[in-house]
Amino acid sequence: MSEIVIKVENISKLYRLGIISHNTLYQDIQSKWARLRGAEDPNTPIDQLNSGFKSNECECFWALKNISFDVRKGEILGIIGRNGAGKSTLLKILSRVTAPTEGKIKIKGRIASLLEVGTGFHPELTGRENVFLNGAILGMTKQEISEKFDDIVAFAEVEKFIDTPVKRYSSGMYVRLAFAVAAHLEPEILIVDEVLAVGDARFQKKCIGKMGEVAGEGRTVLFVSHNMNAVKNLCGKVILLEAGNLVYEGDTHKGIAQYVNEDRIETTTLDEEYLNSIMTGLILERNPTVRFQQITISDINGTERATFRSDEEIKITMRYRCYTKVTNLRLLITVLDSEGNRIMNTLNYDDESVVSKNELNPGVFTSICTFPKNLFGENRFYLSFSMINDYAEHINIEKGMFFDILFYSMSSYLEKLYENTCIRPLLKWTTYVE
Repeated sequence: MSEIVIKVENISKLYRLGIISHNTLYQDIQSKWARLRGAEDPNTPIDQLNSGFKSNECECFWALKNISFDVRKGEILGIIGRNGAGKSTLLKILSRVTAPTEGKIKIKGRIASLLEVGTGFHPELTGRENVFLNGAILGMTKQEISEKFDDIVAFAEVEKFIDTPVKRYSSGMYVRLAFAVAAHLEPEILIVDEVLAVGDARFQKKCIGKMGEVAGEGRTVLFVSHNMNAVKNLCGKVILLEAGNLVYEGDTHKGIAQYVNEDRIETTTLDEEYLNSIMTGLILERNPTVRFQQITISDINGTERATFRSDEEIKITMRYRCYTKVTNLRLLITVLDSEGNRIMNTLNYDDESVVSKNELNPGVFTSICTFPKNLFGENRFYLSFSMINDYAEHINIEKGMFFDILFYSMSSYLEKLYENTCIRPLLKWTTYVE
């Protein structure tokens, strides 16, 4: 096994919220002396004097709490989580921008960080001067930087502006040059925050390829992004942060699935009250024409459940009410994988000649869609529902429920072949001798 280059042991970071200092040393001393005597702070803003606020009472906030993990040489680690989960705080600690309140970190190797647009750049210096400045900060010699200089400029695509002060650069130019410097100056560890979102799609793809190349050379990459496709394609391992806590560490696909699905509640029936609360689209509240009343997921025998073997049929039952005569009613089911990628649609009618004859009188109707066995591979699948009619109503229920498929086969070899495969239907094959 490759050696550990980053070892994080029970680190925590505490921040104090509110005003913790004033504009001058004199005011800070005044406030400190008042706190020691238990007196009212003379620098408290007027609008807070009668609100019960005490300036010496600062709320504490744990941005990180007891985080531990290891990163090995040549590994690309994805760090995912919601905004405010603690991702950027963790990277700042690893980059030595700020110190942890508790715990310790052991790092072996030189670090290059790209935490935000323009990090480490001096706005008055030119692009050329900033390249040499960043290299010097990383501990490289002038000769080493000079040898890489042409590659950096070519990668960043700023040849025309390399002798222009970077304060005149656009945010995209900043990012391109900053990433090129960080990636080409051969740090043992490259840390990249969500700054690549500033660049265009072509440059993002170029950067992701470069990070894969860096890892292939035996260097280590820590990558924070909300782009799950980029994380999935680049990272061999992820950690998931939630409210400052480490809730998952391991396989990238499972980590992304947990992150995407963390708010979902397993259910086999959506009743009318719940459906009314989540329906979106062009809904005519005063004079409805048609509405979902109940949606159920079950096996072919009608037993409600949300976990199936791959060789079982799955039945989706939709009950709905027509308040007036409805023509050309289409029901649409969209199937999405665990990462939110749309993989298939199915309509109750897709033949225009049939749809035009589809007329429903007022009343309650039930439509059943059956997914055949041996269609889905092992995964979690979400179902979205839509209802479209001639009255310009387009009712949507986004990712209303999900089901899990457990791949079943008598052969462990086949199970390996179908690993991480969303759709795996048994199609008709013909073989003949020529």
